Amino acid sequence: MSEKTILVVGTYDTKNDELDYMVERIRAIGGSALSMDISVLGDPERPTNYSKHDVAEAGGSSIQAAIDSGDENTAMQIMAKGASTLARKLLDDGLFDGVVILGGTMGTDAALDICQALPLGVPKYVVSTVSFSPLIEPQRLSADIQMILWAGGLYGLNSVCKSSLSQAAGAVLGAARAVEPPSKERPTVGMTSLGSSCLKYMKALKPELESRGFEVAIFHATGMGGMAYESIARDGGFACVMDFALPELGNLLAGSVINGGDDRMLNAGRAGIPQIIAPGCLDLIDFAGWQEIPAQYQDRPFHAHNRLIKSSGLNAEERRETAREMAKRIKSSDTPAHVILTNQGIEEWDREGQEAHDPDAFAEFCDEMRVQMTDPILFTELDCHINDRPFVDKALEIFDGWVADGTIKSGGT
Repeated sequence: MSEKTILVVGTYDTKNDELDYMVERIRAIGGSALSMDISVLGDPERPTNYSKHDVAEAGGSSIQAAIDSGDENTAMQIMAKGASTLARKLLDDGLFDGVVILGGTMGTDAALDICQALPLGVPKYVVSTVSFSPLIEPQRLSADIQMILWAGGLYGLNSVCKSSLSQAAGAVLGAARAVEPPSKERPTVGMTSLGSSCLKYMKALKPELESRGFEVAIFHATGMGGMAYESIARDGGFACVMDFALPELGNLLAGSVINGGDDRMLNAGRAGIPQIIAPGCLDLIDFAGWQEIPAQYQDRPFHAHNRLIKSSGLNAEERRETAREMAKRIKSSDTPAHVILTNQGIEEWDREGQEAHDPDAFAEFCDEMRVQMTDPILFTELDCHINDRPFVDKALEIFDGWVADGTIKSGGT
């Protein structure tokens, strides 16, 4: 088994023993380790591979500037920027294979930035006093981040906290040994969807696209999935996107925590990736299963999916707003974009007789889509439901046309 190197990051002035313990555990099980200090005021007991001065300078600042700020929040943001920049450079230079970061709220704040600077497929482990806490907003979580609660170890080593630290050390090294990073052998189509009880097109589209020489990555549009999709799009990781499930956009506008971030529907366009788009499930606002439904949504069509997620229908004006926002985001880029509207429904639960059936509100949404989807957006309206075969056929027709004219890089035969 080839040796893997783990970057161990933290504030060595206050957590030297804990960080050294993780380095020792990584080495004890056959890995290598590099240390990075993101302290501001104090110094480690022994020099680290990358000092606090290296970190601050990588972010275009200095330790003295962090000290002179007189504010610990500002100082740690200086260090977070530097650590993120330096970690990405070290990764690009092939110097490490995974990262583990230790922290309380300060260290965790920096850790989230560091993890977002590293691409999908690089193991990222955060040992934190606030793991899984509502203090951490979903938008700050990178696609494949792993977290473990740093239990019982805020000040010094003990057998309780060693359990967490040793698990983290073993987990990140094991992940670095086992991971198969995303392959670039075939061009990838990024697709958004929900489970097949709601949206079904991916079951037909995936084999069709694969037969054309493309890989298909399908993202569950329930917040974290959308963020992962946007992260890869931001880095230009798709040959084309089929963004057919947009509840995260409606959730964002309605203030639901189940959203894909402020940049939802923006990164493919910014990266020059051709887009085929449909407003799948853009008629519901989702809530966490443990939440009480706010009073303003209690008289709406309602669907309880499971104990984790439940949904209320958007009213007519809210649906018009989503159509306007869709158009605004698509038109912010010159990337080719083709929108498909299925005027008989956009998710399984809006069919007649189902919980989310609201034909009047849906009719107003369709009217607004016709108004908003104008040049340079290409627009097709189909007299069918999004889960009907004509939708799949139209998406493939557009895709094949773009492959033929070179808009999409061909996947070969």
